[in-house]
Amino acid sequence: MNGSNTPQRNAPPERTRFKLDGRSVALDRRVHAARGDLADLALAGTLFSAHYARAVPLTCVSPGTPILSAASPTSEAVSELLRGEVFHALDVMTDWAWGFCGHDGYVGYVRRDALDVEEKPTHRIIAGAAPLFAAADIKSPIADYWPRGSRFSGEAQGDFIACAEGFIHARHAVAIDERPQDWVAVAEAYLGQPYVWGGRGHRGIDCSGLVQVALGAAGMAVPRDTDLQCEGIGAPIGSDAALQRGDIIFFPGHVGIMTDGRTLLHANAHWMAVVREPLADVVARLVDTHVQPIIARRRIGA
Repeated sequence: MNGSNTPQRNAPPERTRFKLDGRSVALDRRVHAARGDLADLALAGTLFSAHYARAVPLTCVSPGTPILSAASPTSEAVSELLRGEVFHALDVMTDWAWGFCGHDGYVGYVRRDALDVEEKPTHRIIAGAAPLFAAADIKSPIADYWPRGSRFSGEAQGDFIACAEGFIHARHAVAIDERPQDWVAVAEAYLGQPYVWGGRGHRGIDCSGLVQVALGAAGMAVPRDTDLQCEGIGAPIGSDAALQRGDIIFFPGHVGIMTDGRTLLHANAHWMAVVREPLADVVARLVDTHVQPIIARRRIGA
């Protein structure tokens, strides 16, 4: 990791040896941490770089923080970390850290003040926005709100779970390894949340983020972007097969979840929210601009 801990030249570190056979390959920079001056040590032997760094795991301590395409607050948000999720830092600067997310490998820049030492979470937030109380009392001041999917470490204390920052009510969280029986119901819990490009549930969410967090709550690791999901989720459904709850429908640059044979749940920029609507209506909006509105239909566990 670059920064103040960089060894001096008169005290060279013990180096990990590797051999690069053949030409350096082109990798998807969204999920392979490599830039002009630095690359993840895990890529040594696959990709040539002037310098390599070993990732240092840190925890997001903000309720949510964007993952940006560059070290600037005005750059594009490409994804989002929720409280308690891990970010593997390869380069730590004064205000920014560059690296990749622990849950999906997505690469980008995160504000340094949103990260702290690695934490081993024991619980996961299941409420839409769980109040963080100052004391184990529902009448106590509220310090913050943690979004659904946030992770934290704490211990039971009556009706609350005590953590470093305060108290979360026990009805707003579950044990980290507790999984819902119906992952689509997790997605449905986001109904009405605003559509936000790059969002994963902190004040907003996008289409692929909705699919990712819902399946993630059920213990299924899912890529971040729509095209990666189209290649890596479930199995194709025949064009003549009837759709059912939990089927995933892919459109050009978009994705949604079937809640039954005819209804699509999706975070979308048309309504600027997570909504349920007939799949036929979504297709009808796209036929004027896309010859093939539906590009793939996939089923989990098929």
